[in-house]
Amino acid sequence: MLKNYIKIAWRNIWNNKGYTFLNIFGLAIGITCAALILLWIDNEMSYNEYFADYEDIYTIKNTQTYGDETFVFEATPGPLAELMRNEIPGIGNVSRSASSESLFSHEEKNIHQTGKYVEPEFFEIFELKFIQGDPSTAFHDLHSIVVTESMARKFFGSGDVLNKTLRLNQGQSYVITAVIEDLPENISPRFRFSWLSPFKNYENANEWLQGWNNAIQTYVKPEANADIVSLNETLYGFIQTKLEDSESHLSLYPMDRWRLYNEFDKNGLEKEGIFKYVRLFGIIAGIILIIACINFMNLATARSEKRAREIGVRKVLGAQRKMLIVQFLSESVLLAFLATLLSIALIYIFLPPFNDLVNKQLILDLSDPLHLGALLMITIISGIFAGSFPSYYLSSFNPVKVIKGIKSKSSSAAFIRKGLVVFQFSISIILIIATVLVYQQINHVKNRDLGYDNEGLVFLPANENIKKNFQAISNELISSGAANELSLSGHTPVNIGSNGGGFQWPGKDPENDVLVSMESVSPSYIKTSGMELISGQDFNPNVEANESQVIINETLAKMIDKENAVGKVITRGDSQATVRGVVKDFVYNNIFGNETSPLILYPSSQDFNHLVINIDPDKRSTAVSAIERVMEKYNPGYPTELIYADEKLEEFMSNENMVGKLAAIFAGLAIIISCLGLFGLAAFTAERRIKEIGIRKVLGASVGRITTLLSVDFMKLVLISCLIAFPLAWWFARNWLENYPYRIDISIWIFVVAGLLAFLIAFFTVSFQALKAALTNPINNLRTE
Repeated sequence: MLKNYIKIAWRNIWNNKGYTFLNIFGLAIGITCAALILLWIDNEMSYNEYFADYEDIYTIKNTQTYGDETFVFEATPGPLAELMRNEIPGIGNVSRSASSESLFSHEEKNIHQTGKYVEPEFFEIFELKFIQGDPSTAFHDLHSIVVTESMARKFFGSGDVLNKTLRLNQGQSYVITAVIEDLPENISPRFRFSWLSPFKNYENANEWLQGWNNAIQTYVKPEANADIVSLNETLYGFIQTKLEDSESHLSLYPMDRWRLYNEFDKNGLEKEGIFKYVRLFGIIAGIILIIACINFMNLATARSEKRAREIGVRKVLGAQRKMLIVQFLSESVLLAFLATLLSIALIYIFLPPFNDLVNKQLILDLSDPLHLGALLMITIISGIFAGSFPSYYLSSFNPVKVIKGIKSKSSSAAFIRKGLVVFQFSISIILIIATVLVYQQINHVKNRDLGYDNEGLVFLPANENIKKNFQAISNELISSGAANELSLSGHTPVNIGSNGGGFQWPGKDPENDVLVSMESVSPSYIKTSGMELISGQDFNPNVEANESQVIINETLAKMIDKENAVGKVITRGDSQATVRGVVKDFVYNNIFGNETSPLILYPSSQDFNHLVINIDPDKRSTAVSAIERVMEKYNPGYPTELIYADEKLEEFMSNENMVGKLAAIFAGLAIIISCLGLFGLAAFTAERRIKEIGIRKVLGASVGRITTLLSVDFMKLVLISCLIAFPLAWWFARNWLENYPYRIDISIWIFVVAGLLAFLIAFFTVSFQALKAALTNPINNLRTE
C-alpha cells in the first residue's frame, strides 16, 4: 500500500513540473532558513557546556545601590575568597581571577595574548583538558604558566613544550608547566583565555588587593549537597560583617546564565541578554517555514479541480477518505523530502557567509544524530503541515458531482487561499518595517554626538617604555604631522571601568550616595579626545600644578551646583580636590544610554594603561605608518597593535548590526517565498479564466485592461495585509525600541514605504502572468475545451 502511495505521488509530482518546482524551491528556502537559525540557536544555547559541571559553577555578583539606582558588577574584593573558604560552610572550591592582556616573547616572536591569573582551585572548578602536564603540578612554581594548544603552537610549533620559557612583558621568564586544549568558540567571551598563571603574581604586583577594593572576579563551585538559597542568604550580608558601611551585597550567579542573560535593570533585577535574540529568531524561523508551507497549501487547493475526477473515480472504486488523506499527505511529505535534499545543498553553500554574518564557526554535521534528527523532524512536520488542509479539502469532494463535472459552489477553499496570502504578505510587510527600523536605530546611534572625536582616536597599551618616553613620542608624532595631540589615560573614552562611591560636597545629603566614574588622565587628555570644556580651565601642562584639582562632567556638575560647580571642593574619605573645570557630557560605557553617569577626571603621572592619539581620519594609513616607526624607536620589542575608537564602538553594536542584517535577509526570503506562491496562484487564475480573457479580447478589451482585471484581486489582498501588518508592526517596534533609552521616533513614512514596496513586488509578480495571458491569441483560448 505504501509503495503504491509513493508511486502515485511521484507520478503526480513528475507530471506537474512547474507546480513541483514552485513547491520544492519554496519549501527548500524555508527549510534552509530554519536550519541555519537552528544551528545558531543550538550554538547559543550550548554556551559553556564544554565544562561537565557548568550548571554547578558560579561567579560572585556584587550588587550596590546608589540613590534610586542599583548596579550589578562582577568585581569583588581581594580578601573575599579566603574568608569565604574559612567562614562559609558548603562554599566548596573558590578561586580569585584577574584578566590580563600581556606581551609574551620567545626569540624574535612578540605576541599579545589574553589570559588569567588564577588560584590552584581554578582547576578544581573548571575541568580543563590537559594535553601536556598535570593540573596538580601546574602551579608548583610562582613563575609557572599554563598555555592553550594554539598559543603553544604560535611560539613553538608542534611537539613537547613543557619546561620551555616565555618572557612576560619583556621581563620575567615564565616556565610552561602544562598545555590545555583550546576552549571552544561557544564559551562566554569574558571567560576566554590563552594562558593561566598563579594569582600570587598579580597580587604581588598590586598591593592594593589587600584592601576591600572591588577589582577581581571570584569563581565558586559549592559542595555537592550545598543549599544555594542558604549560601546566597549568607553571602548577601557577608561583607558587612567585615566592613560595616559597605554598599556591596554578594550573590552566586550560575554559569548556565552567563551567556543568555547576565544583564540587569536599574533595580538590579536580571533581564534577558542574548536570549531575546534566540527567542526572536526562533519565532522568525518558524514563521518563514510556515510561509513556505502556505505556498503548498495554496497551490494544492488551487489545483483541486484538476484532480477532482481522479478523486471521484477513487471514491467510486471504494477508496475511503482516510486513504485519500494518506495519499495526499504522502505526496506532501515526498515533496518535503525533495525540498530537504535541495536545502542541504543550499545550507552548505550559504553557511560560510552566514558564519561571517553571525561571527561564528557553525557546521552542519549529518553524522551528528542531533543535526540529522532535526532535519528529519523539520521535513516531516513541514510535509504534514503543508499537506494537512489540501488533503482534508481534496478528500471531501462528492464523487457523483465531480464525475458529472458539477463544480462545487463552496467558496471556503478560495477564502482560505486568500487568507493564507494575506498572512504571508502581512509577515513580509512586518519584516520590511522591522528591517528599516533596525537600520534607522543603528544609524541613529552611530551618528549621535558622542562628545569626543571617535573617528580620529586610536589607542595603544601604555607600558613603562611609553610612559617614560611619552613626551618624546608626543613631540615626534606632532612635529611630523602624524598626530594632532597625544595623552595618557587609565581607560579609553569608549569604556571607563573604574568607579566608586563615598564622594561628598557642600550641600550634599550624606545618606544619598552617588556612584561616580573615575578616570586618570594626563594634562592633554581633553584636547586629545576632542572633548569640550564648557566652564573653568583645562589641566595645567605641568602635572605638579594640578595637584588636588579635578575636572568633572556636566552631570556631576549639576549635582554639585547647577549654577557653577567650578571651585567647589569634593571630598572622599581623607582626600579632597577642587573642581578646576567642567567638561561637556560625553557618551561612555553604554552607547545606547540616554543619560550620562557622573564622572571625575583626575591628573596623574603614572596611573595609566593607554596611550591616546588623535589623528586625521583622512590620513589614517600615513599616520599609522608614522606611529609604527616611532614606536619601534621608543618601544622596541613590542608590536604596535592599534585600537581604533570607531571600531570599538562597532563592537558595542555587534548584536544590533547582526539583527539588522539578519532581519533584512529574512524579510527578503519571506518576500521571495510569498512571491513564489503568488506567482503560482496568478498562473492558476489566468488559466482558469482563459476563455473569459479570450472573449474580452474579441470584444475589444485592451491588454492593459485585462492585466489590471487579473491583478486587482491580488492587490486587494496586499491592501488587507497592510491594514493588518501596520498596527502589529507598530506594536512590535514600540516594544523593541523600549530596550534603548536613546532611540528613534517611529515615523509614518516607514509604513508607507513598506506598503508601497509590498504592492510593487506583488504587482510585478502577478502582472507577469496577467500580461502573458492578456497577450495570448484569443482564438487559441476560445478553441480550448
